[in-house]
Amino acid sequence: MCFKYSAVISGTINLDTIPIPRHMLISTATLSSILGDPRLLIIDARSFAEYSKGHIPGAVNLDLFAFHWIDTTAEGIKNFERQAATLFAAVGAEGKKVVLYDNVSGMLAARGLWMLMYMSHPDVAMLDGGITKWRNDGLQIETGTNRFKPSRSFSGSPNPELVIGFEEIRDNLERLEIVDARSPEEYYGSVVRAASAGHIPTSLNIDWNLNLSEDGTFKNPIDLSALYRMPRDSQIVTYCHGGYRAAHSFLALRMAGFKNVRVYLGSWGEWGNNVDLPVE
Repeated sequence: MCFKYSAVISGTINLDTIPIPRHMLISTATLSSILGDPRLLIIDARSFAEYSKGHIPGAVNLDLFAFHWIDTTAEGIKNFERQAATLFAAVGAEGKKVVLYDNVSGMLAARGLWMLMYMSHPDVAMLDGGITKWRNDGLQIETGTNRFKPSRSFSGSPNPELVIGFEEIRDNLERLEIVDARSPEEYYGSVVRAASAGHIPTSLNIDWNLNLSEDGTFKNPIDLSALYRMPRDSQIVTYCHGGYRAAHSFLALRMAGFKNVRVYLGSWGEWGNNVDLPVE
């Protein structure tokens, strides 16, 4: 489902009649209404320690923070795709409506949603507000562990329009709009998590936390468009340190109506540790 907002934001952003893809989110009420559907697969993307303290009924635990990837050579991305297909077959995603969640509308669920979108899975969404909103709405929680029901294979095919590697970024710095989703401290280099401190040249720092409302749900498309003030036809790249916050900002940009958005999968974990790449 797409919504249209009749609004004009000053400067380069015009939301008049731009379709807003809200299908990437599912509400607690809607998810609650389809619990028990055999076609539904709910993935709790948090740690097992958090999952074991209480989760949405029927959810399986897949701690997505364990799946970093910092090799975006052509061969590296192919290996990532093979790993993703193996992972989603193991969890039983084939032919299922997949809903991911974490504590809020957070970066772990965002990473899983982006991965499934990248692998062209036709029916996937994030629970808006995560388990925090689920609990606040008084909905049922369970503590037992649910086993995976693997599928024989995963037929999703990679969509190259959703990912980018370091070489293409390096060769097109002046052409791309690059969004750094990390904290200002990481961006300016006072917090150092790699061999180099700082950020990719020309990149703009928009902390991923700014995508969220106070209750942990995504901001509405108009507010997101006011946050990401860039031309609508921009070729946008998002990155962070490990590709999780970048996936979150990818979703925010898509919700704001931007169509040409890619995630730099290797992010600063790759770029900042490659001394041959330029840094500001």
